[in-house]
Amino acid sequence: MATNLSVADLLCEGFDSPLGLTEARPHLSWRLDSNRSGARQVAYRVRASSSPQGFDVPELWDSGRIESNQTAFIAYDGVPLYGRERVYWQVEVEDETGAITLSEVAFFETGLFKHSDWAAQFISAPIAGGPLTVAPVPRLTRTFSLEKPVKSARVYATAIGIYFLELNGKRVGDHELAPGWTDYKQSLRFQTFDVTEQLQSGDNLWRAYVGDGWGVGYLAWDPRQRYSDRPSILAQLEVEYEDGSHEIIGTDDKWTFALGPIMNADLLQGESYNAQLGWKEMGGVEVAPIPDNVTLRASIAPPVRVTEELAAVAVHNGGWLHGVGQGWVFDLGQNMVGRVRLNFLALKNAVPPGTTFRLRFAEVLKDGPLATTGRIYTENLRSAAQTDVVTSDGEIDSWEPVFTFHGFRYVEISGLATVLNKDEEPPLEFVTGVVMGTDMARRGDFECSDSLINQLQRNIDWGWRGNSVDIPTDCPQRDERLGWTGDAQVFCETANWNRDARGFWAEWARQVREAQTPEGGIPPVVPDTEVVKSPTGSADGGPAWADAVIICPWTTYRSTGDIRILEENYDVFERYVAFQSNTSRDYLRCYDGCGYFQGFGDWLALDGSGVTEGGTPKELVGTAFYAHSVNLLSKIATVLGKDDDAAKYTVLFSEIKTAFCSRFVTPEGRLSPPYQTPYLLALEFDLLPQQLRENAAKELVAEIRKNRNKLSTGFVGSPYINGVLTREGHLDVAYDLLHQKAWPSWLYAVTQNATTIWERWDGWTPEKGYQDAGMNSFNHYAYGAIGAWLYGYVAGIELDSDVPGYAKFNLTPRPGGELTWAKAHVDSAHGRIESEWHLEDGHFKYRFVVPANTSATVLLPEGTTFDAVAGIYEGQVEMK
Repeated sequence: MATNLSVADLLCEGFDSPLGLTEARPHLSWRLDSNRSGARQVAYRVRASSSPQGFDVPELWDSGRIESNQTAFIAYDGVPLYGRERVYWQVEVEDETGAITLSEVAFFETGLFKHSDWAAQFISAPIAGGPLTVAPVPRLTRTFSLEKPVKSARVYATAIGIYFLELNGKRVGDHELAPGWTDYKQSLRFQTFDVTEQLQSGDNLWRAYVGDGWGVGYLAWDPRQRYSDRPSILAQLEVEYEDGSHEIIGTDDKWTFALGPIMNADLLQGESYNAQLGWKEMGGVEVAPIPDNVTLRASIAPPVRVTEELAAVAVHNGGWLHGVGQGWVFDLGQNMVGRVRLNFLALKNAVPPGTTFRLRFAEVLKDGPLATTGRIYTENLRSAAQTDVVTSDGEIDSWEPVFTFHGFRYVEISGLATVLNKDEEPPLEFVTGVVMGTDMARRGDFECSDSLINQLQRNIDWGWRGNSVDIPTDCPQRDERLGWTGDAQVFCETANWNRDARGFWAEWARQVREAQTPEGGIPPVVPDTEVVKSPTGSADGGPAWADAVIICPWTTYRSTGDIRILEENYDVFERYVAFQSNTSRDYLRCYDGCGYFQGFGDWLALDGSGVTEGGTPKELVGTAFYAHSVNLLSKIATVLGKDDDAAKYTVLFSEIKTAFCSRFVTPEGRLSPPYQTPYLLALEFDLLPQQLRENAAKELVAEIRKNRNKLSTGFVGSPYINGVLTREGHLDVAYDLLHQKAWPSWLYAVTQNATTIWERWDGWTPEKGYQDAGMNSFNHYAYGAIGAWLYGYVAGIELDSDVPGYAKFNLTPRPGGELTWAKAHVDSAHGRIESEWHLEDGHFKYRFVVPANTSATVLLPEGTTFDAVAGIYEGQVEMK
């Protein structure tokens, strides 16, 4: 029977044919591809075998026919897997017509499951810097011989620090900054590479370069060497020969080390390279065993990679620089994160040996974000030098660093005086921006009739790309770059709209688990660097920050349907809520005199209070988020079938809600103090009796109008404001805030030439110039949380209240403000959802796409509603 349906995108753990998995029951997913109206899956069958021809009698797993429309996050449920195993799998789908469709064959490979699988040991060069001094980057070398034909070969590798490998002169893999940042005293992630084609018969040369990275280098404002005094690497090459035999070659005492041109390298300070220095062999390496208390596992997040390259768009004379001469400033046109590559062949004249180029990086120019000439502004970098230095040997054609990254739009380069002719500018082709970040696929996009809002959307995505370099950071440029939990929780929903961030959040949730304090609290940064301390170590990060422990997994589950992120962290959630309960008094948290850290408040709010933490009382913020986390835990318990827990937490939520109203809400529905954020938390978290919600919303609107349609919220309140206003019947006010161009607003920075989201609403103003250089990042994604409202309310793609992952969803576009059209899409696990609308001649014209195996409820602005199965829908209605 012809089906007009195919089974596509077979993924395991979100990857296409992944290697080195350490999940005992990896998740399998697929997607139905069909243009037939109403196409859907009614049943599936998964078969798994150790051979691509073994599906007639699959020896590993045969699920049998499962009546279900589920196509994502199907847990492998066959014969227990062991390490180094390749598993082939195939899906059989039965659709609504009764037709059977068979997928192509896919595979995944498991990695090393336990310490005993590792024959290798950690090795390092016997050199180390100090708390304030950086050592050179060593090269580690091993030669070996292969005498038999090779069938396949894998390298498993990790490091304390960051590494890259070469086999026979060619780089292994395309990962950057591997293995990424974890609490190295608890866990290390290893990477797996297929190196079959890089091996050769006879002699082979294996090299590893190991830099300081997060494991040894500077972290934020702290000295170096938090985890180790020197970088070390653990690597294992496993060769399977054609005759069925195996050989393991690992890091051990047979390796040697050399020192050479990489003089120093640090993530914050930069990298120095002298091409005139060759590599000099120095002797043997030091060897250390794998610590028994450290877990070795594969990451479930995509790796950091080079994701894009940017050409310079302008260059200008940056003035005379003391000690280094003339500086030239190249503009990449985009505030980006990564590094630059210098192309010496683009210069008209040859580069004399010994010529030294200094590269300094900045986000803006001294004369403000609208300036196009002048010196770079680096005061906001604090102690982070963000400086690379390269000395040419007259022969290298190009150069880029390996063991650092920067946050920048502008790069100032000195050292060109001996290369350029008189009155000559350096060519733009001399500099290329190399963009780096966690390689998350684009999941969605939004566009509308307002060019400023379109730029805002681009800024939101670029901000996230630059602050998701392995972990969710606050900023990518100054001496901080930490995994602030508060920033992460406010932006998580928007991140999931723009990018396929499921694996990223699931991986980070495991690190949050490791960071949980013995009392159940969550530090304000993860991995934990003890930003907030207690007598027993790290302290809880306070409301809205620590609550990321529950909010991010719940948000990711809702967006994707991946229930495992809830299952494997449920005990973490419970311990956190118990910690909140144990540190509350009469259901109120962070009360005056509580004796513990009360949190960061409504951080950077411009509410007239005159304090960095805003004027919203920390007791109010603490109690509101206590209630919110308890409410979410009740919902999570329901999803996981823990009905008794759900009932218990429902009762607790009600008790906290009563205490909140008694403490902060008047009988008329007013909150004290009457800032925007208290109203937003009360309405967003359902803390008010139904009869008070309308009055509270009116009070909120009055406060916004009093503030001339400007935001006064900080990190805590800003993510919720437009959603609350829309749900409470004040869509016009939400659009007024969106279109506002004077600060504080989302579009103010856009009018000031911003290409990412700013940390502060007033990072620079014509009246005052730059804000306090001690805390003034121009790439700080938190205020980009408005992006979720653009998708979910303006375009109207909304999750169903009961069904996660867009198997069922709502299409409720809400035109308003100055917009005449808008469109958005999101690539769900089931396929692409699209929503587009235009206002023309008093009519609302729409186009919706509902992908196969999903359904939607459509509500048009004039009141028309209908249910939609898979298909394309176009039409128009007259606006009332």
